[in-house]
Amino acid sequence: MSEPAPESRTNATEYTVSEISGALKRTVEDTFGHVRVRGEISGYRGPHSSGHAYFALKDDRARLEAVVWKGTMSRLKFRPEEGMEVIATGKLTTYPGSSKYQIVIDNLEPAGAGALMALLEERKRRLQAEGLFDPSRKQLLPYMPRVIGVVTSPTGAVIRDILHRIKDRFPLHVIVWPVRVQGETSGAEVTAAVQGFNRLAEDGAIPTPDLLIVARGGGSLEDLWGFNDEALARAVAASNIPVISAVGHETDWTLVDLAADVRAPTPTGAAEIAVPVKADLEATLAGLTARLRSCISRGMDRKRQSVRAAARALPSPDQLLALPRRRFDDAVSWLERALVTGVERRRARLGATRLSPATLSRRIREWRVLADRDVMRAQVALRALAREKRNLFNRTADQLPKCADAARAAKRQRLETSAARLSLRPLLHLSEAARARLDTATRRHDLAVLSRLERLRGRLDQAQRLLSTLKLSEQAILDRGYALVLDASGTLIRRAAGVRPGEALELRFADGSAAAIATGGVARPAKPAAAKPAAKPGDPGRQGSLF
Repeated sequence: MSEPAPESRTNATEYTVSEISGALKRTVEDTFGHVRVRGEISGYRGPHSSGHAYFALKDDRARLEAVVWKGTMSRLKFRPEEGMEVIATGKLTTYPGSSKYQIVIDNLEPAGAGALMALLEERKRRLQAEGLFDPSRKQLLPYMPRVIGVVTSPTGAVIRDILHRIKDRFPLHVIVWPVRVQGETSGAEVTAAVQGFNRLAEDGAIPTPDLLIVARGGGSLEDLWGFNDEALARAVAASNIPVISAVGHETDWTLVDLAADVRAPTPTGAAEIAVPVKADLEATLAGLTARLRSCISRGMDRKRQSVRAAARALPSPDQLLALPRRRFDDAVSWLERALVTGVERRRARLGATRLSPATLSRRIREWRVLADRDVMRAQVALRALAREKRNLFNRTADQLPKCADAARAAKRQRLETSAARLSLRPLLHLSEAARARLDTATRRHDLAVLSRLERLRGRLDQAQRLLSTLKLSEQAILDRGYALVLDASGTLIRRAAGVRPGEALELRFADGSAAAIATGGVARPAKPAAAKPAAKPGDPGRQGSLF
C-alpha cells in the first residue's frame, strides 16, 4: 500500500479557478473601468453573424483583444478596417473561459486625420490603378434631361436647394431616393440608391432618370467618410446613367467626386450644371428664329433678283426660233430641188440604158458561146480522165491473177517445206491448220479482188454513162445549129486566129461532117440584124464566111 501524502505545513488560502478568475475580473474592471487605447486594428473580418465584431488592437510590442457589441457597431461613425490606426474608448475586462483580458469598445475613432488621409490615399491609388477615374470612361451629360434622380437626405437643406434651383432654371420631373448621408450605413445606402436607379425599367411605373445627382452638405473628413466607400465609388463608375457628384463644399474631395462623370462644387452648382436656364433657351431660340427668317428672306430676294437678271439676259421666243426656222426653210427648198434633180437623173439613165430585143439577143448569144465553151472543155477533160482510169484498171486486172497465183504457190511451197522438215504429229496438225487458214485467206483474197473489180467496173460504167451524157449534150448543141471546126488531125479549133488560109478543115454538124478549105484570114463578126429572123440549124447562110 502507498503511504499517505504528508500534510501541507503552509497556511496560504486556497482558491478555486472560478474564484481566482472572478477576483481578477473585478480587479481589472475596478482599476480600468474607462480607458482610451490607441492601436492598429488586426484580425478584423467584419461583424459576426450575431452582429458583434471581434478583433485585436496591437502596437509594435503588445496585443490587446477587443470586442464591439452589436448595438455599438450601429452607432460607429465609420466602419473599422484591417490595418487602420484607431483610438478605442471602453473598459477592460477579462474572459474567464480563456484566461484573457480584452477591451469592450464603446466608441471608435480614427487616430487623427492623418490615418484617414493615408487610408483614403491608399484607396485612391488602388481604384485609379484599375482605371475607375479614367476620363475616357466618363459619360457626357444630357443637355436637356427629362427626369433627374437625386440621392440625398430628404430632410436636409441640400434637397431644398436643388429643387429650388431646378425650378428657377428649368422645371422638370425630379425623383428623390432618400438615404442617410452620415454614419456607418451611409455608404451602403448611397450605393444601393445608385444601383437601384440603374435597375429601373424604362416602361415601368417610375421613369428612368436621364441624370443622377449624389449630393450632401459640407462637413469634416469623418462626416464625409461614407462617400469615400470603395463600393460606392465602383457603383458610381459602373452607372449607365451619367452621375454628378455634389458632396461637401468646393474644397472637399471624396472618391465619389473622382468616380463621377462630373463634379459640382456645391449641390446648388450641381443643379445649375444639370439643367440650362429656360429663359436663356427661349431667348436663344427666338434669336435663332429671327436670324433664320432673315436669312430665308434675304435668300429669296437674292434668288428673285437672279431670276430677273437671267430673264433679261434670255432672248425672246422669236429670236430663239429664228435660226431653226431659217434652216428649216432652206432644207425645204433644197429638198424640192434635190427631188427634181434626182428624178431627172434617173430618167436620163433609164433612157440611155433602154432595153431592146436586139440587146437581149446579143446578150443571150454571148452567154450561149460561153456555156458551149465550158461544155467542150468538160467533155475533153472527162475523155482524158476516162482513158486514164481505163488503162489503170486494165493494168491492175492483168496483174492481180498473176500476183495471187505466185503468192499462193509461194505459201504452199513454204508449207510443204515446213511439213517435210517437221516429223512430229503436232507439227502436222499445225501444218493442216495453217493450210486451212491459207485456203480461207485465199478465198477471202479472191472475194476482195472480185469485189474491188466490181467496184472499179461500176465506176467505169458510170464514167462511160457520163461521157455518153456529155456526148448527147454535145449533140443537142449541134442540133441547135452549131458546128465543130476540126483541123486535118481531128483537133478542135477554138479560135479564128488558129485558122491558116488554104488549110483543110472538117466541119462537124448534127447530121454529119463536111470538108472545107479556109480561103481567107480572120473574119470580123457581122452585126446582128434585128429585123431578120434567126437562121435554122443547118442553114448554109450561117457558114458563108468559111467557104
